[in-house]
Amino acid sequence: MTSQYNETTTPALTGIRGLCPRCQRGHLFNGLLTLAPACEVCGLDYSFADPADGPAFFAMSIVAVPALAFALWLQLTFDTPLWVHIVLTLPLSVLACVALLRPLKGWLVCSQYFHKAEEGKIDREWRG
Repeated sequence: MTSQYNETTTPALTGIRGLCPRCQRGHLFNGLLTLAPACEVCGLDYSFADPADGPAFFAMSIVAVPALAFALWLQLTFDTPLWVHIVLTLPLSVLACVALLRPLKGWLVCSQYFHKAEEGKIDREWRG
């Protein structure tokens, strides 16, 4: 039996765009980072999705190296006092992390749907 929906074959692109992984027409989010309860177009229930801290980890990991490079360049080039880093480097790092959270969360949710991820289970039948 085939699905009436054109399910995504590229979960990264679908998630980054914030679209439903099943129909690619509905929205994945209500607001900035809150997942919608379900797709308004196809009715897919998003309760299967649990990206947990993955988006935050990836965002911090991606931003850390360029932020450190910028802070070092700023310090070594201009010999800036600490307050300049607090006013300039810290907000830029936080804004870059926040900007990455939504696309990364969408990507992880769509990947969970695409790969049919579910909670791990222990097979009690195996006796060894």
